[in-house]
Amino acid sequence: MRIAVVSDIHGNCLALDTILADFGRHPVDQIVCLGDAILGGAQPAETASRLRALDCPVVLGNADAWLSSGDENTLAQKLSPAQRAIREWTCAQLTPDDQAFLGTFQPTLEIDLGISRPLLCFHGSPSSYDDILLPTTPEDEFQQIIGDYHQFILAGGHTHLQQIRRWGETLFFNPGSVGFVYDRQWQGAGFRLFPWAEYAILSVDGSGLGLEFRRVPVEIAKLLSTIRASGRPDAEILAGWYEQRVGKHPET
Repeated sequence: MRIAVVSDIHGNCLALDTILADFGRHPVDQIVCLGDAILGGAQPAETASRLRALDCPVVLGNADAWLSSGDENTLAQKLSPAQRAIREWTCAQLTPDDQAFLGTFQPTLEIDLGISRPLLCFHGSPSSYDDILLPTTPEDEFQQIIGDYHQFILAGGHTHLQQIRRWGETLFFNPGSVGFVYDRQWQGAGFRLFPWAEYAILSVDGSGLGLEFRRVPVEIAKLLSTIRASGRPDAEILAGWYEQRVGKHPET
C-alpha cells in the first residue's frame, strides 16, 4: 500500500495538479489531505472541485474552520481585515456542493494500513488544529501535545515544514505544504514563498514501512499569471512573495 499524504494546499490548484502529475511517476493507492485545503490561494473553487473528484478524505485545519464558520463566529472575528477580505472572496467562489464538502472535514482521520499500527491523520495535533509541532519542539512538550497515541503512526500538517520524528516505537511526520511553501527560519527582509509543491508517500508492504518526502517544481510563470487574473484580494502581494524568492534565486 502506498498512501500520498498531502497538506496545506491553501487554494493553490496548480500546485495540487503538479503533485497529481507526479503520481504518474510515483504511483499511489490512496490520497489523504491533512487540512487547510481551500482558503488562501487564487483557486479555491478549482481546488475544492479537484479534491471532490479525487474522493479524497480531508482533515479539518484551522483555515478550513475559518472558512466554514459563520461571519459572526468567534473564529472569523479573529481574522485581520485582509484575511477577512480573502475569506469573503473565497466563500463567494464556492458552490453549495463545495460548501457541503467543507462540512465533511473531520478533526482526525484513521486509516488502516494492514499492520499493527493504523495511520492517525490530523492538522496540528490529535486534539487541536492550532497546535504547532516543530523539529525544535522539546521532547516533553512534544509528548504533552501529541498525547497518548503510541498505537498509531502519526501524520500532521499546519507548520508547512517537511519533518519526521521517531517517537518510541512509532513515528510522527509532516508532509510539508502543497500550495504555500515558506521558510519558517527565514530572518531576512520580507516574506517569501518557494515555487514548489511538497508531499509525502507512506508505503507499507511485507518487508516493512517506508516514508518518502517529495518536492516538485511548480510552473512559476503560470502560477503568477493565475494569481493576478484571479480577482483575489491582495493578489499582487501574493505574487510578490513568489517573485521575491525567484528574483533572488532564479535557478529555483
